[in-house]
Amino acid sequence: MCSQLERLNSLRLLTSMKLLKLGLYPSYIRRNKCQSLMMRNTMTSVISCVDFTASLRAAECLAKGQVIAVPTDTIYGLACSANCPLAIKKLYSIKGREAVKPVAICVTSVADLRKWGEASHISDKLLDSLLPGPVTVVLQKTKHLDNPFLNPSTTKIGIRIPKHDFMNTVTKIFDMPVALTSANFSNEPSTLSIKEFEHLYPHLAAIFDGGLLSQGLEQNRTGSTVIDLSKNGLYKIIRKGISYDNVIKVVERYGLKKNNESENSLEINQQLQK
Repeated sequence: MCSQLERLNSLRLLTSMKLLKLGLYPSYIRRNKCQSLMMRNTMTSVISCVDFTASLRAAECLAKGQVIAVPTDTIYGLACSANCPLAIKKLYSIKGREAVKPVAICVTSVADLRKWGEASHISDKLLDSLLPGPVTVVLQKTKHLDNPFLNPSTTKIGIRIPKHDFMNTVTKIFDMPVALTSANFSNEPSTLSIKEFEHLYPHLAAIFDGGLLSQGLEQNRTGSTVIDLSKNGLYKIIRKGISYDNVIKVVERYGLKKNNESENSLEINQQLQK
């Protein structure tokens, strides 16, 4: 189990106080009980994301070192604690993915991004223009991201701040980086509904259902646009995804130039999932 579990158990007893303290009253929360059902032939819970208790449950699963399925502002993802070695190994096992292919992390704010990724050369205004949203910003890892099983083949990390109430609430409660990769076997299409990855249910602690994502549009299966901002004054597009045109407009408005250098680390980062 990861170290956050004891804190989250206490948090369950103090939910009302936490709500007030954090101001967690996003529009998606309703005052009804969290809807939950057991899927046939599995013991995995499918939980609707309409209630604060769903966010709390997700954070508890992460603290236990479990892997869960979550909605984002792009596609469905598999998530676990980024600083829990066993959880990361489990995530790779479920994906059927080689450890040399990196995964991104999900955080709550630009301040969090700066803690886990080296962004001293990037202005808050630029980052605030990109995030939250369907963008993965690739930076050098900081010393705080010290899990040896997280992206061992590169010194870089892709960081997301999804524009999604449920995920933002989960990361705020969990208060640690969340490893995030697409909810599918490696090299399979990304998923926009939970029915599309039913074959993964037996391997997951819980599935959090956010309904049909990205309006079900096929072109949105590309997921987030991945941009490397690790070099001062330069940018490199690793993957064209949702909001690509806007990303280019933003970085060029702030005077960044295209990085045309070839780097092995960028070739690795190209494997980053949404």
